[in-house]
Amino acid sequence: MSGMSVRPYQEITFDADGDVDAAQRDALARLDVTDLVVFAHGWNSSRSVATRLYSRFFAPFPGALGRAPGARVGYAGVVWPAMRFADEPVPDFPGRAAVAGADPGGAAPAGAAGLDGETRRGLLVVFPGHGAAVERLAVLLAEQPEDRAAFEEFGLLVRRLVEAPPSGFAADLEATAEPATSAPAFLDEDTLTVCARFTEALGDRSLSAGGGPRRLWKGAREVLRQAAYWAMKRRSGVVGERGLGPVLGHLARSSPGVRVHLAGHSQGARLVAFALRGLPEGVGNVKSVTLLQGAFSHYAFATRLPRPLRGGGALGGLHRRVDGPVVACHSHHDTALGVIYPLASRLAGDATSAAGPGRRWGAVGYGGIQAVDGTPALTLDAALSGALPRSGCVNVDASPVVRRGGPPAGAHSDICHPELARVVLTAAGLA
Repeated sequence: MSGMSVRPYQEITFDADGDVDAAQRDALARLDVTDLVVFAHGWNSSRSVATRLYSRFFAPFPGALGRAPGARVGYAGVVWPAMRFADEPVPDFPGRAAVAGADPGGAAPAGAAGLDGETRRGLLVVFPGHGAAVERLAVLLAEQPEDRAAFEEFGLLVRRLVEAPPSGFAADLEATAEPATSAPAFLDEDTLTVCARFTEALGDRSLSAGGGPRRLWKGAREVLRQAAYWAMKRRSGVVGERGLGPVLGHLARSSPGVRVHLAGHSQGARLVAFALRGLPEGVGNVKSVTLLQGAFSHYAFATRLPRPLRGGGALGGLHRRVDGPVVACHSHHDTALGVIYPLASRLAGDATSAAGPGRRWGAVGYGGIQAVDGTPALTLDAALSGALPRSGCVNVDASPVVRRGGPPAGAHSDICHPELARVVLTAAGLA
């Protein structure tokens, strides 16, 4: 592929239901490789953005490869229908959408009025057939009326966007702990209250100083963002389980000697993790999994949740389907997962704290994998210096490099670093 930094490279495209481009799937079997690194993007708005991300992330790989006798490494990029709000910073990413007021470090202004064209197009991809609702939401965000009725209308429109049937959606936790509802629980609450909570979570303290209702539209924009991410969360699991998992099974039959190394960012980390659920029985070609700022529950791999919770994770014990390590890279600079994710994920009416990785609604990308016995916690230096185990779950604190980015996402997308490329290769046994 023109412009790709590595060879050989193959794109794998899935639709929202997990159906794969069959020609691309079959092309994987024709790659003359012993090891295949498969990367799944997270919050990207287009194929071109995903391809540029893959080219940048894969660029350090050839120079970081060890001298494994006979190893021939190939690369694949998963393209699936997702989106990114244009105000989300992607540090130093070439060709990122220009945003008014963005600083040179990649930060973009949070809570800007209205919706830009890129974000509107992305919402129509995530919510097809809802063009009129998206346009009305854009008008409300631009005009920012101060009456309660406008906020109620906003909440009603967002609920309509996400009320599609779950269609095979699996929650991160079993139903006893996290019901697989067709809409995010935070939309069950009063819209003004929810907007105020998100506004405060974004660091706006004007409410306590007497700020008026107009300030709450910053939180309203975040409500819409989180509703879109809820839809992508559903989709990522479906694409992983129904799409990528069976594709890896097909590859195991057509190319039984190829070792597969999965990596994913954000919702893409959820996608590759749920691919383990979709692996056909007896398939053992997945040799490592690396989760970069994973946007799903830190309890997903637990077979039993800590008290007082009941049940287990949707992927409980499935790390054993990997013939190698499952590495969770996390960073405390990721405010998308450390602040906003738990607020959006918690149940309506739950009075537990919304801060810190140890509570109920933590994300893998903020505090690592939790409640899986024997999971070591390593520094990035230790992981790259020979301490990474050869199997089981392992947490790696990537905060020293995953640290740049402005509100609302913080360092969530700061993943293009040679150190993280080396983590993937170390987990694969190729560094």
